[in-house]
Amino acid sequence: MRQSTTDASKFPAPASRKAAGVEPVDPEVLGFRSQFDARSPLDELVRAGAQKMLQAAINAEVEEFIDQHAQRRDEQGRRLVVRNGHLPSRELLTGAGRLDVQQPRVRDNSPDKDDRVHFSPSVLPTYLRKSPAIEELIPWLYLKGISTGDFGEALQALVGEKAKGLSPNVIVRLKEQWSDEYAAWMKRDLSEKQYVYLWADGIHVKVRLEDEANQKQCMLVLMGATAEGYKELIAVLDGYRESEESWKELLLGLKQRGLKIEPQLAVADGALGFWAAIRKVFCAVREQRCWVHKTANVLNNMPRSVQPKAKADIHEIWQAETREAANQAFDHFLEKYGAKYPAACECLKKDRDVLLTFYDFPAEHWVHLRTTNPIESTFATIRLRHKRTKGSGTRRTSLAMMFKLAQSAEKRWRRLNGHQQIVHLLAGRTFKNGTLQNAA
Repeated sequence: MRQSTTDASKFPAPASRKAAGVEPVDPEVLGFRSQFDARSPLDELVRAGAQKMLQAAINAEVEEFIDQHAQRRDEQGRRLVVRNGHLPSRELLTGAGRLDVQQPRVRDNSPDKDDRVHFSPSVLPTYLRKSPAIEELIPWLYLKGISTGDFGEALQALVGEKAKGLSPNVIVRLKEQWSDEYAAWMKRDLSEKQYVYLWADGIHVKVRLEDEANQKQCMLVLMGATAEGYKELIAVLDGYRESEESWKELLLGLKQRGLKIEPQLAVADGALGFWAAIRKVFCAVREQRCWVHKTANVLNNMPRSVQPKAKADIHEIWQAETREAANQAFDHFLEKYGAKYPAACECLKKDRDVLLTFYDFPAEHWVHLRTTNPIESTFATIRLRHKRTKGSGTRRTSLAMMFKLAQSAEKRWRRLNGHQQIVHLLAGRTFKNGTLQNAA
């Protein structure tokens, strides 16, 4: 029998560990962990280089600040703004690992305290302990199923041993902070905002309520496209279902916070609550049904053997280059499947007009307007999180995490194709089959 090469003196015998109230640790587990504790030479080189670059950037910013105030001198001609040693070193958690940096101390010796200038480096804000990239990583890890107590181990391979600064208590405080940020964001002023398009959808997740059994939570999500063509998250409000009252509360809240100009077009699925609410709050907005949701609803009324062909026929409708061609493909679908699958055809036919609204808008925008994918693709991970963890997490935590996830994702949202066409929409010009019509 092969003898273990592990030094037994480092690990008490199982009986003694149990007597001390400590569970024995498998040496193989410790060996596996040690692979992450030990940083490779390449990791150390990257960390050292990042630390030198950060320190050099801080020193350069200090020198620039002192040069900007070189004219501040006393009666003897001596500079008032000078370097005066260093502040205590600070440990910063970044994607390159833990970096130890020292900020030079800058002193203004002006006798007038109210006239003194103060230095704060832009690259290293006061009290910063972790880079924004690390904070963005936390909600993503949470949505992938990592629990509060496991963040340290999950990040160990990325930022170094034990991932200092990301203890369970720190994660809990961050989530509380994000909840407060969400509450302030939902009260922000919108008087300077104008949204040309809206996308609306209800995200259903299972949560653990404080005083009730697990229930489904419905998060009402609203996104918009600005006059410059940039996509923004407008609002996230939680409820229990996509009712007219819930959507009306959200939309009226936008008006109360200053959103005065009505959008040109709203894109959503067939949820009756949203459409009933928006017709009352924004009377002039035009309606576009989501083709992805509609396709799924139609195919649900057909046998699986027919679905691939039927799906291809539906694609022929909304991918047609003109409204006339789309109507022909529409009639072909109804004629082809109407006799055998009347429920499927009725599901498609009842929203015919609002499924083809996008033809009255710039062709460059069609890829953005035919579906609610801007919302679906962003928030799909939160559904995965709650599916994996069987509904763990409270309503407040779900809202905070969705808010932070959206803030992170918003930086990468694609600008509208052909955003230059928006100026024509705002000027009241008309489009036919995606082409701008000559003014009368």
